[in-house]
Amino acid sequence: IGREVAMPVDGVSAATRIVGEHTLSFASDKTALGKLPAGEYNLLVEAAREGGGREVVKVPFVWGSKDGKAQVVQGSHELGAISVQVKP
Repeated sequence: IGREVAMPVDGVSAATRIVGEHTLSFASDKTALGKLPAGEYNLLVEAAREGGGREVVKVPFVWGSKDGKAQVVQGSHELGAISVQVKP
């Protein structure tokens, strides 16, 4: 549905990335995030391996926060530390 999906989407899926640190950035002025109401949200990150383990990590964060502090949650077996930082 890639070309036909209407924004904003409620989930993004892809093949598991290789081991290592990964960074994703989203600018609120260039996406539908700019219309997202301020409030409390959760980022869910899932790793599922074919014939292997599965883990879901939930990171709570506040959209519209002015402090810019990163929220960090540590995975236990498939994922490492997951952090979300909302910059004012």
